Amino acid sequence: MRKYHWGFILIVVLLLGSTIFAVTYKRNETLYAGGGLWAPPNNWNPITPWSAVTGTVGLVYETLYLYDPLSDEMIPWLAKNGEWLTLKTFELKIRKGIRWTDGGIFNADDVKFTFELAKKYPEIYYSSIWKWLDSIEKKDDYTLLFHFSEPLYHEWAVNLYQIPMIPKHLWENRSKDEILAGANEKPIGTGAYLAETHDQDRMVYLKNATWWATDLLGIEPSPKRIVYLRVLSNNVALGMIIKGELDISNFFLPGIPTIKKFYGIHTWFDGEPYMLSDNTAFLFLNTTKKPMDDANFRKAVAYAINSEEIVEKVFEKQVLPSNPLGFLPIDAWMKYYDETVVNKYGFKYDPATAKKLLENAGYKDVNGDGFVEAPDGSKIELSIIVPFGWTDWMESIKIIANHLQKVGINAQAKFPDFGKYQDELYSGTFDMAINNFGSNLSVSVWTFYNWLFYRLTGELQTSGNFGRYSNPEVFDLLDQFNRTPFDDVENGRKIVSKMEEIFLKEMPAIPLWFNGMWFQASEAAWTYWPGENGPQNYPCTWGGRWQLGGLMMLTNLKSK
Repeated sequence: MRKYHWGFILIVVLLLGSTIFAVTYKRNETLYAGGGLWAPPNNWNPITPWSAVTGTVGLVYETLYLYDPLSDEMIPWLAKNGEWLTLKTFELKIRKGIRWTDGGIFNADDVKFTFELAKKYPEIYYSSIWKWLDSIEKKDDYTLLFHFSEPLYHEWAVNLYQIPMIPKHLWENRSKDEILAGANEKPIGTGAYLAETHDQDRMVYLKNATWWATDLLGIEPSPKRIVYLRVLSNNVALGMIIKGELDISNFFLPGIPTIKKFYGIHTWFDGEPYMLSDNTAFLFLNTTKKPMDDANFRKAVAYAINSEEIVEKVFEKQVLPSNPLGFLPIDAWMKYYDETVVNKYGFKYDPATAKKLLENAGYKDVNGDGFVEAPDGSKIELSIIVPFGWTDWMESIKIIANHLQKVGINAQAKFPDFGKYQDELYSGTFDMAINNFGSNLSVSVWTFYNWLFYRLTGELQTSGNFGRYSNPEVFDLLDQFNRTPFDDVENGRKIVSKMEEIFLKEMPAIPLWFNGMWFQASEAAWTYWPGENGPQNYPCTWGGRWQLGGLMMLTNLKSK
């Protein structure tokens, strides 16, 4: 009897489980998305957004502001408005009428708690703010004054749309371990969606019927449910988007020009480059190793690479080649782009100039094997690494290695697994490597330079400047820019111009192309997708990026 009892329970559980996750939702109410879920959903903790399921921040937990990179506009969200009263005091007005999804009232106490939690636990990712934030003063239930010891204006602007607000009444009694490492399986936020259910291959969000923005702002997301699918192959995603089983894809999918022609898949641009630009792919050169410690050698590498060939052959013109600075073509960054500096010190594809730079710096082919030796006569054998399986990057470095060989630099493409790639990148044992982890668009070009010129921290370099370029002058300029008021663009330009000049003279890393905001959509079930001739919403569903336009995209969609 006991054996039958447990067997019966197991059968019931299996049947129930298959019933739960084989539910067929109404197609005209359900959005199927993919491209930002790579592991089974198991974390909804806004304190660890890098490991939380996509949608945790943006759909469930919300930020004080949204940021629209297309219009370069900071949009008050949970905050009604904010302004600098003095150079060191920022006043934040909280929007009234917002509730947590458990019915609790959202107010200044929650905002104050969210920031002060990082003071209590310095392990929290935004705790560094307390190095320059002195105190938070509550004036009333909907007004806070942030008093800064030394305001970092650009970093503050980024924090306003990046830090998700947390409910004090639910988190104040949690243990340190729960806060820093807990899964937070039943997340309570202020957002447009609730975490309804999940399985190994999907996360299901259900529309919040009492979302504050419907009453206060007159907007409402169209899909009743979002089923975010874990699709582990680009080819599978391609088939699903063609068949209408996937409504929106944020995968890199090859063959888009042909697919658009025969299947009518929607992309941002109808023609080349099809995609918006989201981040810049750089070739980092390890400046702690010879010959990469020589600026002349690094500049020769820059002149030797033909990014146009990579754009055409690897990406089928779905991306754009980078400008010499690596600045994304967005207003927030380009207002600091100094054409005079670029025209004077910039580079372009020119193998003859690359060879001349090498020759003038003493790099010559001594033994007649077609490759130059170092000025001291030593042999040069270099590797370029990208993670195995990242096929677009793998093909790219094959082309780059060929370009370098043509000017006499012995470089080979190597494909370690991701773990080894990351270890080499962070520990500084690589020769050359492609990376783009911190170059994504933002409200300030400060984020870009903070990644490119991140201060050297010790044995591991995990937050940028992987080539370990050391230049106290550029580090100081970066700090000066951060301390310049956000709206003081004129003085900001003077500082950034100096950084640009140093970058182009020294070439510690080489910008190659703008990785796309990969976006393909099917119009089988939903229409009115964002695009150059449609709603101007940044179409991103990647983790921690919904507040850049993905949320607003949902409010404009129309079901068939």
